[in-house]
Amino acid sequence: MATLTVWKFDSVTGANDALTKLQSLQKQHLIEVSDAAIVEWPQGKKRPKTRQVTNLTGAGALNGAFWGMLFGLLFFVPFFGLAVGAAMGALAGHFSDYGIDDDFIKSVRDQITEGTSGLFLLTGHVTLDKVEDELKGHIGTLIKSNLTNEQEAKLREGFGEE
Repeated sequence: MATLTVWKFDSVTGANDALTKLQSLQKQHLIEVSDAAIVEWPQGKKRPKTRQVTNLTGAGALNGAFWGMLFGLLFFVPFFGLAVGAAMGALAGHFSDYGIDDDFIKSVRDQITEGTSGLFLLTGHVTLDKVEDELKGHIGTLIKSNLTNEQEAKLREGFGEE
């Protein structure tokens, strides 16, 4: 079963620092990171910067359309106004099929704000106790949405992944 997790950091560089550590742990086979994306919201900026991390495990990674739509829904809808907001509302309903519901979206939007960063991870196998020990001091607030096997399959199907 895959897990979609979102980690919030109190600094703009926190998400990138944690990802660097996770990539090291992946090489030790302590965690399987299928895909990741980072949101960095520098102080004084109107909008966050987002980027998808590529070449983690190759197979199984989601495409940029998934991350683009999710980040649009989370961070950019408030800037576009009601016309686009209505269309994004329909998209939010689509995401609920994948275990990403309104509460998850609101929680992420409320917590990842100016001066912070977020790390979005799609992970598989995790040796939790060892990973937790290694990440002490790197992890901020965890927002977690578990995906069932069925939800993961829908997610991959919905975004053109085999």
